[in-house]
Parts: sequence; structure tokens; C-alpha cells
Amino acid sequence: MEEAYAGITAPDLVSGGAQGIRCVTCGGPRAGGPVAAHMQDGVTMTVITPGKTVGQLLVEDPSRSRVFQKYGIDFCCGGNLTLADACRRRGLDLAPVVDALDRVRAEPFEGPDPAALSLTDLCDHIETTHHAWLKQELPRLSAMARKVSGVHGDAHPWTRELAATFDAFADDLDAHMEKEELVLFPVVRRLEAGTMAPLPMILSSPIAAMEHEHEEAGRALARMRELSRGFTPPDGGCQTFRALLHGLEQLERDMHLHVHKENNVLFPRVSALTL
Repeated sequence: MEEAYAGITAPDLVSGGAQGIRCVTCGGPRAGGPVAAHMQDGVTMTVITPGKTVGQLLVEDPSRSRVFQKYGIDFCCGGNLTLADACRRRGLDLAPVVDALDRVRAEPFEGPDPAALSLTDLCDHIETTHHAWLKQELPRLSAMARKVSGVHGDAHPWTRELAATFDAFADDLDAHMEKEELVLFPVVRRLEAGTMAPLPMILSSPIAAMEHEHEEAGRALARMRELSRGFTPPDGGCQTFRALLHGLEQLERDMHLHVHKENNVLFPRVSALTL
């Protein structure tokens, strides 16, 4: 991954000398579906069509994340799939999903709409909301994963792989966040402020590296969900066992929102600056 950052470093950002800056899980190009709208109570409402991508639907209304989570539809790394393809991949009937998406519009969404934020404010939001939470949560979950695998590993051997998968995931994520905070996000802020020339090579390689690392994180989260049978504690599981699986489920939910904000909102907008 470091090759992607060969042309841009933290000192470069200070001196102004920087000259250098997509998902295996889902595959395919980032595609947009048809856009349609209708009037409801005097308000223009977007129409939910099967040809829209999952990411586009979530950008239009972040509260739809609840529906995607309910049906197990990946909206972060899987955001480039159309709704029809995402439902097909999950073996879901399309009609009830569309109905649920249509009904959720009236519900409030917790937190700011990422599509309404400036690029600088979006970077700040990701750091202070998702990164800050992860920096507190990852060490806590790591300690519990090791404790659970040590105590319950003989009865539940899968907990050993779970702990190893989590530790690798956490190490990679720590490094990933550092690169975003020290390299990528400062460049984004400078581009938006007009203090750096919007050259295509400035962001293309680091964004590609970040999206590849998001794919790897998505695979690790999927493996932890598979090992734990949907984060379901076994009969007789102790409170630490239950707390660990609950925490991992919360981690997965937060990561889906976190990666959505970057893959489907931040990165496309930043890339558009350098076209």
C-alpha cells in the first residue's frame, strides 16, 4: 500500500511539495441508475427504482441505512450495485425492500447528512465521529476477543480464528486511519480551499488504496460475522462473550456507515475536483 503514497508525505503537506493522490466484494464499475422524482405534499421526493445503486439511494436519504442493515444489504463496499442486483445477490424479493425504503423516508436520521457537508466538514466529521470511536473501541474489543478465545477456545475453537481475524483487522484499520488523517484528508482540505492545484495524480492512487483497504476490512467483518453465526452467542456464553459479539455487531454497523461516507460520498466528490 505504501507505493500509493510514494509521492505524497506529511512533510510534503507542510512544505507544499506534494505531487502525488474503488470492491472485490461487489465488483463492477461505480454506476448510477435512473433518477426520478415525484411530488408528495408539495415536496419533491426521489423515486426508488431498482436500477439505482445502493450507494445512490443512501446518498439521497441516509436514513435508508436502517433498511439496508435490516436486510443485510452491503451499502459501503457494495454501494456500486443496483438495488435489483443487491437484492438478487442476497436472495431477497425486491418489492418488500422497495416498500421499506419508501416508508423509512419520514424517519429522522441520526447525525448530519454527509452529502450536505463541505469536503472539509465531511473529513472532520469522519475523524471526530468514526475514527475517534474506533480508537476507543478497537482496544476494548481486542482485549475481550483474546479473553474469550483463551477461556472458551477449547469448547468453541472458532473464537481463536475470530480473535486473530479481529487483531489483524484492527492493526490494518489503525494504519488506514493514520494515512487518512495525515495524508489524504489534509490534501482534500487544501484542494477545497484552493491552496493546491487539482491535478489528477494528486488523489487517484491514495483513493484507490483506501478503497482497496475498505474491501479488505469488509472481508474481515464478513468473516467475523460468519464465524460467530451472525454474532449470536452460544448457549451458556458468559457476559464477556455476549458483550464481545454485541460490540462486533456495533462495529460492523459503524463501519458500513463510515465506509459509505467515504466510498460513496467523499471519494467521488474529491475525484470530481481533479477531472
